[in-house]
Amino acid sequence: MQPPQTSAIGTAALRPMTSLAELAVQVLCCANGREKAALSRKNAALWVASRASGAPLPLGVCAPPDQPARPDKPDLLDPKDVPRRRSSTASGRIALLHSLAHIELNAIDLHWDIIARFTDHPMPLGFYDDWVKAADEESNHFNLVSDCLEAMGSHYGAFAAHAGLWRAAADTAQDFKGRLAVVPMVLEARGLDVSPQMIALFEKTGETQALAALHVIYAEEVAHVAYGSKWFNWLCGRDGEDPKEVFHRLVRMYFHGNLKPPFNEEKRAEAGIPPDFYWPLVDDPKDRH
Repeated sequence: MQPPQTSAIGTAALRPMTSLAELAVQVLCCANGREKAALSRKNAALWVASRASGAPLPLGVCAPPDQPARPDKPDLLDPKDVPRRRSSTASGRIALLHSLAHIELNAIDLHWDIIARFTDHPMPLGFYDDWVKAADEESNHFNLVSDCLEAMGSHYGAFAAHAGLWRAAADTAQDFKGRLAVVPMVLEARGLDVSPQMIALFEKTGETQALAALHVIYAEEVAHVAYGSKWFNWLCGRDGEDPKEVFHRLVRMYFHGNLKPPFNEEKRAEAGIPPDFYWPLVDDPKDRH
């Protein structure tokens, strides 16, 4: 008996992904937030399992999209057009959590994008281990915050959101060190600065589910910033460059604006970013040490 015929489309659908870059692009091309997070966690587990087996998936080459797929909602606005809401109200706190969910969704894509986009740069496998782990954790963060929104009678997509979060990725699409300098070491480091105030807010209001999610996010984001610092310094060392000088040059080149205190110096230090990296980039000399 002849085996049943399989269409070309069916064969393609059944063919397993063969490289880490392909897994990354698969996540980037998924639009729905919850589905993106689930696929991200599934693909991260595939990489981890392959590493544990002693036969890691090949890194491969698969060109990522210029823009990741996004759901129809939320509407994406220029940052200056996003309405400001008072965090002293329940609706304001829901909007605050919505903005955090949006950041976490972008973070999923940012971490998979750095995996797929720069496979032409020879890196130790530990680099990919770190960013797969970070992408997996960001996926969990998105789910945690989405759960909070739904428990509060809302959902991701209910509010307009910031359209500028992908700009740093677009600006550094051809600059590996620039990507590490701006995304984890500036944008994610800013999350370390503002997290204590958010935690204090939800402690005051007694919203325990949101508070638990924020504690998880705050603890794990330190490691994500540390991954950026570690590999940025590693690249500079390999190339015989001064990391601080290169960081200042790249942030001035790619980051739109200046760094603004107050800084969470303790957590930044824990993540491997000393004060002489960021204080010279403050816009107002009166704010500097």
